[in-house]
Amino acid sequence: MELRGMVHSTPSTNLADLLERILDKGIVISGDIRINLVNVELLTIQIRLVICSVDRAQEMGMDWWRTPQLAGHGIEERQMLAMEQMQQRIELLESRLKADATQPILTPGVVA
Repeated sequence: MELRGMVHSTPSTNLADLLERILDKGIVISGDIRINLVNVELLTIQIRLVICSVDRAQEMGMDWWRTPQLAGHGIEERQMLAMEQMQQRIELLESRLKADATQPILTPGVVA
C-alpha cells in the first residue's frame, strides 16, 4: 500500500511571492477622514498610501528622494501654471491699485 501526499488544486503562494507581486504591480490605499459638528466640517484628512518598488515609483513619476526640495511636489504642471497666472494677475491688480491711489479723488462740484 503506497501513501500519497495531499494534492492541492491551486498552487500555494508564500509571503515572498505575494510581496514581490505587490512591489512589481504596486498598490494604492486611500481614505478620507472628516469630522463634522452640526453640519459644519471642522477637519478633513486625506490619506493616500502607495506601496511599490523604487523602479515602479520612478515609472509613475514619484522620485522625491532624488530632489533636495519638496516644494511643489505632487502638484501637477497645469496647477503650477494656473498658480503662476494667478500670481501675475494679483501683481497687475496691485499695481493698478497703487496707480489709482496716487490719483486725486474728484468729487462732483468741487474744483481741485
